Amino acid sequence: MRQIKDEHVGYLFAQLYKHSRQALRQCVRGRQLSCQKEMRIGLPSAETLQGGSLKTLVLTVLLSVFMFQLLRTVGLRAFSMASETYMSGTLSAAFVTCPNDTVAKDLARGIVERKLAACVNIVPAITSVYEWQGKIEEDSEVLLMIKTRSSKVSALAEYVRSKHPYEVAEVISLPIEQGNPPYLKWVGEVVPE
Repeated sequence: MRQIKDEHVGYLFAQLYKHSRQALRQCVRGRQLSCQKEMRIGLPSAETLQGGSLKTLVLTVLLSVFMFQLLRTVGLRAFSMASETYMSGTLSAAFVTCPNDTVAKDLARGIVERKLAACVNIVPAITSVYEWQGKIEEDSEVLLMIKTRSSKVSALAEYVRSKHPYEVAEVISLPIEQGNPPYLKWVGEVVPE
């Protein structure tokens, strides 16, 4: 597969930005203005635009911003796939504490079966110290380390809340910045978007 270089992606985004600015300028210039009053940035003020001109201007600006973000994300993913590199932040490591092994294993199995994660590590015998209802508590717990897509964290949290015995279940996540590329690729393949 042909390698896509950083400068190619940068060039594509620069061209997109340039063309969206040109379209905006043409939109403003092509409208009949009732007077020459302009704002400090050089664009016509709201009262100088007639009819749907302001709507067109606002729509063009909003579309430009949203399209840039969308195309940037798509471009980075395409670059990541083509160069077989990992795009930082697309995967997350989530952590859930459980009161015992039985709850931990049931949750872990349910998470993997529902494709909310590729892998769940069960770490036994951790000690948690925390404040609960005004008192300092210390309990033995079991920790789940969950590898998943960042886009699945909210569904994962919802599933854990529905099955967890704690009143306030711990579900936290951190983006995965780096790792073994084949492993990260596997996580992405196992967990659908």
